[in-house]
This record gives sequence, C-alpha cells and structure tokens, in this order.
Amino acid sequence: MEQSRILPEIDQSKGMEFGLYTLGDHLPNPHTGKRISAQQRIKEIIETAVLAEEAGLDTFQIGESHQDSFISQAHMIILSAIAQATDSIKLSSGATIISTSDPVRVFEDAATIDLISNGRIKIVAGRASRIGLFDLLGYDLNDYEGLFEEKFDLLLKINENEIVNWSGEYRPSLKNAHIIPRPDHPKGGLPIWRAVGGSYASAQKAGRIGVPMYQAHLGGPASEFKKPIDLYKETASAAGYQQNDLRIATAGFFFTDENKMDAFRAYYPHVNEGMKRTNGQGFPKQAFAHGQDYRSVINVGDPELIIEKILYQHELFGHHRYIAQLDFGGVPMEDIKRNIHIIGEKILPAIKKYTKK
Repeated sequence: MEQSRILPEIDQSKGMEFGLYTLGDHLPNPHTGKRISAQQRIKEIIETAVLAEEAGLDTFQIGESHQDSFISQAHMIILSAIAQATDSIKLSSGATIISTSDPVRVFEDAATIDLISNGRIKIVAGRASRIGLFDLLGYDLNDYEGLFEEKFDLLLKINENEIVNWSGEYRPSLKNAHIIPRPDHPKGGLPIWRAVGGSYASAQKAGRIGVPMYQAHLGGPASEFKKPIDLYKETASAAGYQQNDLRIATAGFFFTDENKMDAFRAYYPHVNEGMKRTNGQGFPKQAFAHGQDYRSVINVGDPELIIEKILYQHELFGHHRYIAQLDFGGVPMEDIKRNIHIIGEKILPAIKKYTKK
C-alpha cells in the first residue's frame, strides 16, 4: 500500500473539526452602505480568530486575493499576527494561490509561522477563482493549469525534502537547494491540502497522489458535491492509499440566528452584494432561499437547522473538517461575535457529539 502524504493533524476520536475562514474581502455592509477601514478590517479578522479559539473552534484560515475589495494580499502576514495572538487554534491559508507564488517562499513563510505558532499551520494550495492576479504578478493566464500542477508538485517536494533538486518549465531549476527553516513536526513537513473547487479533474489528481482535499461550496444540493468527493476517494484507493488515511474538508457560506428566517433575511444581502462586487454577478434569491432545505449545502438558519444540515453533509461526504464563511460581504463585527457565540454554545457540541469515531 502507498504511504499517505497526509500528516495526522485531525483526531477523529474527537469528532469532525469545525472552523472559520475568511477570504479577506473588504466590502461595505449592504444594510448601512458603510465600509470600515482596511486597518480595522484586518484587526477584526485577527480578533475573529481569537474569539474562535475562545469558543473552542478547531481552526481558522484566511485566503489570498489581489483584486479590489480585498485586504488579504499578504495573507501569510495576517496569519503570522494571528499565530502571535492565539495559543491553540489551528491555522491555515485558504487558499494560497500557488500558481502565481514561488513555492520556496510559500514554504519559508509557512514554516516560519509554524515555528511561531508551535506547530499549528497548514497550507491549502489553490489555483485562483479570481484571475486578475495573473496579469498583476506577471503570469500568463494560458498557463493556468500547468503553473498550478508544476508548482504544487514542487511545494510537496520541498515539504518532504530539506535538500531539493528539481527542474521544471515555469521556474528556474533548484540544485542542492537547502530549504529552511523546517517546521517543528515529527515527520518534518507541513500538512498540505489541495483546493479543488468542485473540479472532478482536480479531485482525481488529489486522490492520485494521496493529499488531503479541500472543497469549497457556494450553493445547491449537497448531493451534487458528493460526486467529486467520491471520485477522490475512489482514485486514492485505486492508487493504493488507505481510506482511513484520507482527509477531506468542506467550506461554504454560514450564518445563524435564533430565528431561521431572520438569519436568511440578514445574510442574503451580504452574499448577494458581495458576489456582485467580487464576482460580477449576484446570488439568485430563489437559489439562496433553497438553503432552507436541510439538504442544501448553504449552512444558514437557526442552530437546529444548521446542525441538521452539517450532520446530513457529514453522512454524505464523510468529511473530517467543516470551515464556515460567516464574514463575507461586510458582515458587521457584532454579528460575527454573535455567530461565534452560538457556534460555541449550541452547534459545536452537537456536531462533536454525533461525529465522534
């Protein structure tokens, strides 16, 4: 059997992990039309991670984006600040756009944060759903797939080898390159996940090489998102990897309130206006309303509905970690605080109870 490239960072005996992620968007609150400063937004992201740790959540991650209406261009620096402000919560990129980054620098940055945080960092490597950074950073969009595959492969090699010899098409060769610092892990490397974005081909590639898979969702029936996960598992098994060694995380929109309809009414304008500004088109209201069905992948509603949804998704996916995006589209800090409190008090205990192995 193949040896998994996954470090054992998730203890399944404690149940499915629950975390938060932010894309670092910097958008006005659609209910008020006001936008906080970039400085306040960054400080609130750090505060959100601290509150998540205090509420008992397992992980916090921040994505990278280089377009207007975002402040997460230097996401590793923000993660470093969070590492210093927290003690126990796991940290992650979500995602690092490896296609337009130097894998050597990505590893150096992440390994440094790992040492600052006493071994709490992981990398989720992605290809970019927003493509403006290719021009900004001097890359050809026609090389979209090739850049990712080559650089992701190099990142894995660096993670597994302190001395690296490598050659490729898009980056100068490495000859006896000594890549330091090294993370403080017994196996010597960092947990590195592949973001698949629902792509069947990408899920298959993740399974073929035995890396953990991170799948983000926007909306629709949860059953549709089971298909790439099943393909990942089947491909990994065919490649000789043990099912018990595989790790899967999902992520998506999340918002809760004590009243289900209050949650939908409050959160929809954030999602709709946020999507208009960052993706060019809003989120159809009818499609968002379908989230009231427990079989929807949109985790919005009262605590009881959200618990039902997440447990239904866990039964479908068999995933090990769920990451909630609750700050998208200018959600004010008071709503973020209330959500974290409800997660810690009501949702997290139920999820842990029913998903323990």
